[in-house]
Amino acid sequence: MTVRDISGVLETFAPLPLQESYDNAGLQVGDPTSEVHAVLLCLDVTMDVLEEAIRRKCDMIISHHPLIFHGLKSLTGADETQRIAMRALSAGVAIYSAHTNLDSTWNGVSHEMAHMLGVNDIEVLSPLSDNHRAGLGVVGNIEPTPKLELLRKIKDRFGVESLRYSSQSKRIVVKRVALCGGSGASLIGAAISAGADLYVTGDIKYHDYTTFGSDIVLADIGHYQSELCSINIFSRIIREKYPDLVVYFSEDQTDPIALM
Repeated sequence: MTVRDISGVLETFAPLPLQESYDNAGLQVGDPTSEVHAVLLCLDVTMDVLEEAIRRKCDMIISHHPLIFHGLKSLTGADETQRIAMRALSAGVAIYSAHTNLDSTWNGVSHEMAHMLGVNDIEVLSPLSDNHRAGLGVVGNIEPTPKLELLRKIKDRFGVESLRYSSQSKRIVVKRVALCGGSGASLIGAAISAGADLYVTGDIKYHDYTTFGSDIVLADIGHYQSELCSINIFSRIIREKYPDLVVYFSEDQTDPIALM
């Protein structure tokens, strides 16, 4: 199969028109007609991840976050993005990204997060005006669970080293949960309006806690941790269509934020 074949399968699941206007999903680097025998899945394309792909003889990297987010006016190796793109081109490694289109599609990133916690009766939290099955975030129901027990489960399921949550909430039992991968603070109001007792996302700011923390339990699991599940989605899509294609999960990707 070719880079174009694999791109087409991914875009059937997560159509490019679903991406936000600021985004740059799709084929980032490489020849669409190139043959692919092995792919490497990751959240972010770093130089370490690229070198891993070359070492493992992968012809294509599939990432959630785009390598090229803003337009490049030159390709001289002046920054890390340019250096990665140049190295990928010289090594014959194509780079494809499915970002906010994977966030907004049905059974996308937020759905995957919900499945990890056993959430049922899932609905889109902020649906598109013309498609209630597409949009950012999800909300659904769980078996009534003590708040602290659920927070410990969240910490375990998402591999969170240090979980930040709203301490002022008086809620004891959680029955309804909203989730959004990545930076989902803008949807806190939607989570409250949807009747959620607890909202799981990343990049929640201090004043979000002071403003909304009494109305809903806010659980910030981190941007990286909330979206790492995207590679599981990629794996299922590709293996269902191309079961003989070699698929690797990156072992060299790391959270760019460290904790002491």
